Amino acid sequence: MAVIWGVILHALGGFASGSFYLPYKKVKGWSWESYWLVGGIVSWVFAPLIMGSLTVKNLFGVLAQADTSTLAWTYMWGVLWGFGGLTFGLAMRYLGLSLGMAVTLGLCAVFGTIVPPLWLGTFPTLIQSASGQMILMGLVVCVMGILICGLAGIMKEKHLTADQKKEGVAEFDLRKGIGVAIFSGVMSACMSFGLTAGQPIADLAKASGTDPLYMNNAVLVVVLLGGLTTNAIWCIYLNIKNKTYTDYLNPTAPALRNVLFCAAAGFTWYLQFFFYGMGDSQMGEFRFSGWTLHMAFIIAFSSFWGLYLHEWRGANRLTMRTVSLGILAVVLSTVIVGYGNYLGSETEAAPEARVEPTETSAGQVATTSEETNNAAAAQD
Repeated sequence: MAVIWGVILHALGGFASGSFYLPYKKVKGWSWESYWLVGGIVSWVFAPLIMGSLTVKNLFGVLAQADTSTLAWTYMWGVLWGFGGLTFGLAMRYLGLSLGMAVTLGLCAVFGTIVPPLWLGTFPTLIQSASGQMILMGLVVCVMGILICGLAGIMKEKHLTADQKKEGVAEFDLRKGIGVAIFSGVMSACMSFGLTAGQPIADLAKASGTDPLYMNNAVLVVVLLGGLTTNAIWCIYLNIKNKTYTDYLNPTAPALRNVLFCAAAGFTWYLQFFFYGMGDSQMGEFRFSGWTLHMAFIIAFSSFWGLYLHEWRGANRLTMRTVSLGILAVVLSTVIVGYGNYLGSETEAAPEARVEPTETSAGQVATTSEETNNAAAAQD
């Protein structure tokens, strides 16, 4: 049941991520770097601190207890992820929601899913288990769906006139957009690495009395602070270079309205990780596979938004069928990955496969009845 709940939470996170860019489309009179910075301050500073304080017991105490090297690695992965987040917005700008998400998150799904078990040394065990093989099959299907979506984008590029492309995406540029999306996809996977590196922080949060469902919110404070560092430096640089710092005081731009839409976009952006962290806590032994689910749900929802917003307006019937097939494959991959996790949870629950750990009053964990007896004897 926990795995099913985890899949639902990942779906909510995917919906938030697939929808976050919509409020930015309502911002008027501001350059990209201006509204990206304002939204980023909300998503990478205010939202993590507010939501973290509400869900993690003694949040700042937990962070103070964390080892310096853990904090440093978690922060550095956040800085690297920030490059992905920074160029992520540019990918949406040049490719639109549906195609931009598909290409960017395809690479993100692959790197973010495969690298953690390789880093932790659990990959050999993974490929030998039925549940692990099912999860990897889901990843393959996800990548196939993403490639099909990319093919649909190429078909769109070939068959539409320049004016028709602009009708769907104002700054559509396939070559520039694909290059940015590839870089963004690789760097965005660092979020998965940051959450893995920050696991000791999550453990401290849990030990402090925090509901395990929310323990990753403590890690997000550190990871997203790293993301803010990268994005703030670049956006401020562009503000100075392009003299767009005047946007914030531009009397012809609806400043309050713009700030509200940026805040809505930023908070929605944060919610993807809020729900991702909750879903991650429910995925059991194969928690790394949640990254595939997260990416797949984002692609599915963003693709639906792209269709709704007529980003594929003017595309022929074959192109529309192709992008629909790609979306369907991505959705199917979430079912396969979810089933793989279900198999893993069933194996964990089987008495012959695994004895549930018993926590002794000394704070130690005994994984067999013999160890439990020894621990009890030691206390006597």
